[in-house]
Amino acid sequence: MKSNSFLKGRGAQRNTNNKFSAYSNELRNDFLEFCRLDGEIADTNRTQYLPIFPKSIVNKVTSPDVGMSYSMNMYQGCEHGCIYCYARNTHEFWGYSAGLDFERKILVKENAPALLEKKLKSKNWKAETIVMSGNTDCYQPAEREFQLTRQCLEVFLKYRHPVGIITKNALILRDLDILKELHAYGLIGVNISITSLSEETRRIVEPRTTTIKKRLEAIRLLSDAGIPVNAMLAPIIPGINSHEILKLAKTVSEQGAVSMAFTMVRLNGAIGEIFTDWIKKALPDKADKVLHQISECHGGSLNDSRFGIRSRGEGKIAIQIHDMVRLAKRTYFKNKTFPKLNTNLHAAFKNGQYKLF
Repeated sequence: MKSNSFLKGRGAQRNTNNKFSAYSNELRNDFLEFCRLDGEIADTNRTQYLPIFPKSIVNKVTSPDVGMSYSMNMYQGCEHGCIYCYARNTHEFWGYSAGLDFERKILVKENAPALLEKKLKSKNWKAETIVMSGNTDCYQPAEREFQLTRQCLEVFLKYRHPVGIITKNALILRDLDILKELHAYGLIGVNISITSLSEETRRIVEPRTTTIKKRLEAIRLLSDAGIPVNAMLAPIIPGINSHEILKLAKTVSEQGAVSMAFTMVRLNGAIGEIFTDWIKKALPDKADKVLHQISECHGGSLNDSRFGIRSRGEGKIAIQIHDMVRLAKRTYFKNKTFPKLNTNLHAAFKNGQYKLF
């Protein structure tokens, strides 16, 4: 049973201190107190879209245990509000909190398509898959208004460049026309994140995401179009969705996914504090058990930054989860593979030799 103080429609239930600004929380509290005394509404819970204009958009991924070499994000912050999201910590670099600010202050990189085109035209750039949403979801609600993801897909198609997508939003189906064209050249692979088959679980863990039904439909429609889909069963949270692994794997396989992957939940940086506050309000009866099981998977701590272990976990509970994942892959994904994307067309197209193909 949820606490009476639970903030509906959001994951985080409050803002946490920004570790890069010693005075941020003090100043915020002073401002809120001033608004209260002056008779103003200090906090409306509305989402703000804030335009920014970075100098680059494609990022080299240096973490050795992340399955991509390059990523790009059109938006910083994410309205989906997934309580476990590791990307929350990055909002602190922009002067905001990893808590509610992450969900309500969305930075919009309005020059993303132009920056991408500049990168792909560079003489020194050699084609390698660039993944959209290495940090925040490229099909979050902001995309309906700004359409930066669609514009970037048009750039990838124009330059015959491979692109990967990670999303948990069925809005991806809006761009099925471009995705089909990319697939005709072997340039697209999609990762659909699905954490639970329970709508009740989804609503509290991922409050502003697409329903499970629509996510499964997205997997099916993309697969029917021949577009390869990998199902991301992530993160696995002991005591919340760990019991669903086999059912999840069976369901996404039946919808056409050609592969599956998983990660263990990890609560680094401010996420540990945000998650702990959330679960004590959202699932008070389960809170202590879940937190204990998560810490068992990370050497007795909610915070785990060790490469190679942080996303896999360790200990008895983690071993049980790994065993279930192996069984799921063996049972439901036998003889299925996610294809390697085509990196050969871009150089020829950039050099004006594409007509030879």
